[in-house]
Amino acid sequence: MDISYILNELGEERENYFNAIAPPIIQTSNFKFNTVDDFRNALADEYQGNLYSRGFNPTIDILRKKLAALDGAEDALIFASGIAAIAIPVLALLQQGDEVICVENPYSWTIKLFNDLLPKFGVTTVFVDGSDTNAFEQAITPRTKLIYLESPNTFSFEVQDLEAIAKIAQAKNIITMIDNSYCSPLYQQPIAYGIDLAAQSATKYLAGHSDVVAGVVTGKKALIKKIFEKEYMNIGASVAPQNAWLLLRSLRTFPIRLEKITTNANKVIEYLEQHPKIERVLHPFSSDNKQLDLAKKQMKACGGLFSIILKTPELEKIEAFCNNLKHILMAVSWGGYESLIIPACVGVSKADFDVNNPRHLLIRIYIGLEEPDYLIKDLEQALSLI
Repeated sequence: MDISYILNELGEERENYFNAIAPPIIQTSNFKFNTVDDFRNALADEYQGNLYSRGFNPTIDILRKKLAALDGAEDALIFASGIAAIAIPVLALLQQGDEVICVENPYSWTIKLFNDLLPKFGVTTVFVDGSDTNAFEQAITPRTKLIYLESPNTFSFEVQDLEAIAKIAQAKNIITMIDNSYCSPLYQQPIAYGIDLAAQSATKYLAGHSDVVAGVVTGKKALIKKIFEKEYMNIGASVAPQNAWLLLRSLRTFPIRLEKITTNANKVIEYLEQHPKIERVLHPFSSDNKQLDLAKKQMKACGGLFSIILKTPELEKIEAFCNNLKHILMAVSWGGYESLIIPACVGVSKADFDVNNPRHLLIRIYIGLEEPDYLIKDLEQALSLI
């Protein structure tokens, strides 16, 4: 399916809303029925239509069609946040006594989901080195029901062999799920490699303007329906129609935004790789990445996110570098128009900072839509002060 058709036409039956070019926000909580039989049928299977906007809504339906098509999936569900798009499918797929195999060092709230929430329901998690495909196979037990991936990881950028892991899981009837937020559907399509469910934070590249919080999961219709019918509806984490509309707006410029972000990031990375005060740039397409061939096999490009390690990475110098940036903002997230920075040390107390722990030394940078020379000047002046 052509991407221009997906982004500009798919799902947009304009004759149903006065031939308006932009689809409307259907701002309603519920929908009327003409007969008791129609009402009864809708209640019996809400997955088939609009009953109450906690489930489906016409504005959200247009977005579902587009995001499913972008991923090469049969269907999609849209959530009020990225972590909801991870947690609710996981809760829907697991029951007491099940076990999860999860890649090491995923998103912080994913770690909390597996370490803190799921054990309350008798679900255990084993974390493995994602760069070692054999580690997944060796960790499988009769209780294993889900393999959870995040490729690349969004701080240190290790990748997992999606096709190989999917084959291992399929042979054991284990469901696979991935957080694909780093790449987005434009740069990686996990479902094409056999992964069952692809989740992502729609807050990031899909929304792109730092004004929406949302999440999406895509996959086969049977799996999406299973998630929808109980946990999605029971927990009530659906996206609001206004945010769905903002996402529809953002999709129109999605490819050109991501292309510009990628071009900008590549220029900044090239500058940082040559800088005498930078020990290393961590990036899936870096020439010194031992997983470079796998990354290029699975991914079309990398977007704007990477990390650096300073050559003299004392806590005081990491903080001084970040504090002295004037135009690159210190904040969480990525994928918007603005460039951002977050040092890993912000997640640990000063007393617990360990200069011998490589993860404590990471400084994650996101390059947005500003001109690269403008950002390089900001980085240069901040580096000159340490």
